Amino acid sequence: MSKAFTKEREDQEEEEFDAPQLPLGTKNYITPQGYARLRAEFDELFRVERPKLVETITWAASNGDRSENGDYIYGKRRLRQIDSRIRFLSKRLEAAEVVDPARQENAEQVFFGATVTYAPASGMENTVQIVGVDEAEPLKGKISWISPVARALLKAREGDLVHLMTPAGREELEIIRIAYR
Repeated sequence: MSKAFTKEREDQEEEEFDAPQLPLGTKNYITPQGYARLRAEFDELFRVERPKLVETITWAASNGDRSENGDYIYGKRRLRQIDSRIRFLSKRLEAAEVVDPARQENAEQVFFGATVTYAPASGMENTVQIVGVDEAEPLKGKISWISPVARALLKAREGDLVHLMTPAGREELEIIRIAYR
C-alpha cells in the first residue's frame, strides 16, 4: 500500500535526531567556531522558526477539521522535527568543551584543533583540521578527532611517521606540517 493512503497518528513520535555518537566517557570537544555555529542554529530554531510554526499550527487548528488540514498536519510533523533538533542541540551545547586551537601551547605536536599536512607512501599530500564530532566535514578537510586518521595523527610531530590501519592494510603517513589557526 502506498504511504500516501495511510493515516499517520497525531501522537506518533518521530525518531530522535540521528547524529554521530561520542565514545563513552569522552568530552564533546568543539572549536569556538563550531560552538558558535551550533548556538546560532539553536537560537534560530528556538527563537524564530518554532514560534512562527506554532502560530501557523494554531491558525490551522482553528479552521476546524484537522484530519485533512495540510497546514496542521505538516506543521505538527515539522514541529516534532524542530523539537527533536532543539533537544539534540541543547544536549550537545551543554556537554560541549570549547577548545581554542589558537591557544595551544605545544604547537610542535598534533592535538585537537591542529591543521595537519601529511603524506602517505603514495606521496600525495593531504591537509586536514582536527575538529569536534559535530563540526566534521571531511570533504572540506575537517575531520572528527575520533576518526581513525585523527587518532593516528594525534601527538605526532613534524617528520614523524605514524601508522594508520585501513581496510587495505597498514598505511604509513609522514607528518609534513602542523599549524594552529
